[in-house]
Amino acid sequence: MTLSIAHVTIDCENAGALAEFWSRLLDTPVDPGPTPEFATVGRTTGAATALMFLRVPDKNPGKNVIHLDLLASDGDEVGRAIDLGAKHVGDFDEWGMKWTTLADPEGNLFDIAAE
Repeated sequence: MTLSIAHVTIDCENAGALAEFWSRLLDTPVDPGPTPEFATVGRTTGAATALMFLRVPDKNPGKNVIHLDLLASDGDEVGRAIDLGAKHVGDFDEWGMKWTTLADPEGNLFDIAAE
C-alpha cells in the first residue's frame, strides 16, 4: 500500500474566506461550493496537493503544528501576500536558506523562501 497526500487541512473560523486568501496567493481558484464551514483550493484543478479548509470553532491557540513552506522563483511574493492580508512575522537566514514567516488572516503561519 502506498500513501499519498490528499489535502493539507487548515482549521479555521471561516473556511470560504480563508480559501479565498490562499486562492489568490497561490493563483489557483477556490473549488466550487465554498461555505464558511468547508472549502478547498486545487482539488478540481488537479493541483499536486490541494488545500482543505474546515471550520473549527475551538481552534488551538498559539503556533500551528503544520505550516506551508512556499518557494518564490521571482517577484515580491512576500509583499503580495501582505497586500492580500497576511501579517509579516519575521525574516530568517539559517541553514543556508533565507525565508520570511508570515501569518494568514486567521493567524496560521507560513513561510516564503526565495529560490
